[in-house]
Amino acid sequence: MMLAANGTPSIAQRIEALAPWFHNIELDGIETAPEHFLGNYPTFKWLGFRHLVPSDLHGQTVLDIGCNAGFYSLEMKRRGADLVVGIDSDPRYLAQARLAAEINGLDIELHQLSVYDIGELRQRFDLVLFMGVLYHLRHPLLALDLLHEHVVGNQLLFQSMLRGSKHVPTIEHDYAFDEHAIFEEEGYPRAVFVEHSYATDPTNWWIPNRSGMEAMLRSAGFLIEAQTDDEVYLCRRGERPPAVEPPPEIRSRSHG
Repeated sequence: MMLAANGTPSIAQRIEALAPWFHNIELDGIETAPEHFLGNYPTFKWLGFRHLVPSDLHGQTVLDIGCNAGFYSLEMKRRGADLVVGIDSDPRYLAQARLAAEINGLDIELHQLSVYDIGELRQRFDLVLFMGVLYHLRHPLLALDLLHEHVVGNQLLFQSMLRGSKHVPTIEHDYAFDEHAIFEEEGYPRAVFVEHSYATDPTNWWIPNRSGMEAMLRSAGFLIEAQTDDEVYLCRRGERPPAVEPPPEIRSRSHG
C-alpha cells in the first residue's frame, strides 16, 4: 500500500493497522471486515431491528455500551442524536471507532470504561444500547442492575445471544420447596454457564434461553415494549420489583 501524497498513512493502511475488525464498516469505499464469518455484520443485524429506533433522534442523548468499532454509535449520530457516547473496555476497538467516526465526519464521544463502572459517567441517557455484551460478562444481572441504577433514563435497546427453547411459559410467582418438575419444563427461565469456551471464545460466560433473558430484564426493572423474532428487545425503564434491592456495591457507587 502506498502512503498518501503528503506522506501520511493512507486510509487503507490505517484500517489495516487496527485489524482485526469485528464490525464490517465501509470507510471511504473500503470494508473493514469483508471476510467476516457472519457475513456483512452488523449491517444485516441492524436491518432487522432498525425500525425499533426513531428515525429522528434530535434532542436525544445515546449511550452505546460495548460500542466495539462504533457501527451503532455512528447510526445513532446519523439519526441526529445530540450526544452519542460510546464505551468499551478494549482500546483497540475504541481506536477503530475513532477512525470510523473521523472518516465519516461524525462526532461521537468515546471512553475506555467497563460496564461495571458506568456510574462514573454520572449521566442518564434517553436511549442506551446494550448490544451483544451480556453473554460476555461473568456478572450479567449485576450489569443490568447497574444500567437501571445509573444510566438508562428512558429506553434500553438490548440484544443477547440466546440458545435453547424459544417457548416462554407462564411462571408462577412462587413454588413450594419440594417442587422439582417445574425446573425441567420446556422454556423454564434459565441461563447456561460456559466454564471453558463457546465458539472458540472464552469470554462467552452465560447463555440464556428466551424466557430466561426476559425474566432477567424484568428483574432488573425493565419493561419489554417490543422485540424482534430473534434476539433484540426494546425496553423502557420501569420500577424495580418490590422484593429486589440494589446490591451493596451498587448502592455504594451511587452515593460515591
